[in-house]
Amino acid sequence: MTTVYSAAGIAGAAGYRGVVGVTVGFDLDMTLIDPRPGMAAAMDALGAEAGLPFDGARFAANLGPPLDDALRGFDAPEERIPWLIDRFRATYPEVVVPVTIALPGAAEALHAVREAGGRAIVVTGKYAPNARLHLDALNLAADEVIGELWSTAKAEALLKHQAKVYVGDHVGDIRGARAAGAIAVSVATGPCTRAELVAEGADVVFDSLAEFPEWFAARFTGRAA
Repeated sequence: MTTVYSAAGIAGAAGYRGVVGVTVGFDLDMTLIDPRPGMAAAMDALGAEAGLPFDGARFAANLGPPLDDALRGFDAPEERIPWLIDRFRATYPEVVVPVTIALPGAAEALHAVREAGGRAIVVTGKYAPNARLHLDALNLAADEVIGELWSTAKAEALLKHQAKVYVGDHVGDIRGARAAGAIAVSVATGPCTRAELVAEGADVVFDSLAEFPEWFAARFTGRAA
């Protein structure tokens, strides 16, 4: 496993050493879960239903930005976007949720925070009811789910819940953490490369969430995992 720490990540986390009750935010897609097969299928089905040339594989390979942005990237007519979003969300529970898997370390990362007396919240660009379906289906325990926030807009939820850390796979997640004054922890499991995450200013970069519990225990509880 390869882990990258910045000076800010070490010093910032060390400043909370021994503090329990800390709130940690987590992104969902490609951070906690891998929904790519279902997302590709759902987008292809939507395109077929709407008679539009959507590319499900390309959509699933670039998860992160809001659905309306993705639809505009496929040149969907602006006036049809609200209907397209409604249809995507309506078919989502049957098409995407059943074939989605948890990423390595997801359950353990959430458990590490809650076991230490902290709160684990999910802050995602996804429609919150569908995000909750994923967590329930995979037995991933989070204290709260906040949806439809992307990039720096995620700071709204992170600040409201006084999150000290935000964990994500996308450069947009780093921007959200920075805007909230939170430690930006990245996992190289999504569409952004390790080099892109480092260049964007991630404080910590993990290969996967399997590395998170040990880091969290050492930096926030003052003990080894």
